[in-house]
Amino acid sequence: MDGIILVNKPKNLTSHDIVQKIRILLNEKKAGHFGTLDPMATGLILIGIGKATKLFPFYAKLTKIYTGQIKLGYATDTYDSCGKATSEINTEYPSEIKIREIFKTFEGSISQVPPPYSAKKYKGKPLYKHARNNIKIKLPPNAIKIYFLNLLKYDPPAIGFETKCSSGTYIRSLAHEIGKKTGCGGHLSALKRTQIGSFSINDSLTLEEISAMDHKKRTHEYVLPLENLLPQFPKIILSEQGALKAKNGASIKPEDIMNIGFGSTPNNKHGFSENDQIFRLFSPEGQLIALATKKLERKGLHPFTVIDTGHNNQASAVLKGEHHE
Repeated sequence: MDGIILVNKPKNLTSHDIVQKIRILLNEKKAGHFGTLDPMATGLILIGIGKATKLFPFYAKLTKIYTGQIKLGYATDTYDSCGKATSEINTEYPSEIKIREIFKTFEGSISQVPPPYSAKKYKGKPLYKHARNNIKIKLPPNAIKIYFLNLLKYDPPAIGFETKCSSGTYIRSLAHEIGKKTGCGGHLSALKRTQIGSFSINDSLTLEEISAMDHKKRTHEYVLPLENLLPQFPKIILSEQGALKAKNGASIKPEDIMNIGFGSTPNNKHGFSENDQIFRLFSPEGQLIALATKKLERKGLHPFTVIDTGHNNQASAVLKGEHHE
């Protein structure tokens, strides 16, 4: 089984827990998540199965949309409700007008420092391990983008919000900084991820729903197949010889191409970062083999991620004596 599953993560499970449960449910050894969620958070998480795990670099960079709640009155060491209070309780809450003004200051391209309790590594060790040993690490801020930050409801001390952000954004840090600007402190008290790129939580399944399915007959209902992934990149169907070359990472020449199709979503609508022109390479039978680039200074297409290696004697014969460009 190869593809992506959209899972609706419940509270109090780690992203790794979800991966392990999917492995057991589907009897699949190779699986991984395309972007973590904190245990306290709920919502959409993408799980790659089999060969789809090789596509992690693309899906990890997608934009995210969250809804959540910030509780004003005090900050915590983890920046969420799981941590210990680091300030006295302050009930001098700002007005709704002030909250809206504060929200506006976070929209656009900004810098953000990860929370001290996070999986981000410093000198090979996750930050939370340093924090548990009372070691304070001063990290340089990361460049992120907040596309919008909307106030959904203000019922002091609770602030309901929705935000769309770039990959690498820590909503806990955002909540902490908002709390600081209010003057009374604050922390993240609830979080739900509703969208990743163009993938919506409305199309996801719970672990219970996946468990109840007949996995031999109904995989098409919850697994997005390899061939349907990354539709924004043009599709190229190769000849038999071209397919064998691609499986071995060799350059593809014009004579190896049978057909070329256009990508389905121009103008970067899926939220991917700008990069060199990328093509999906398919076998004559319609199987996704590799992703390749075409650079102006080099001739042909050059596979950089081989998804289906399929090594065999025929492939070796085709490539015998051929050098990669």
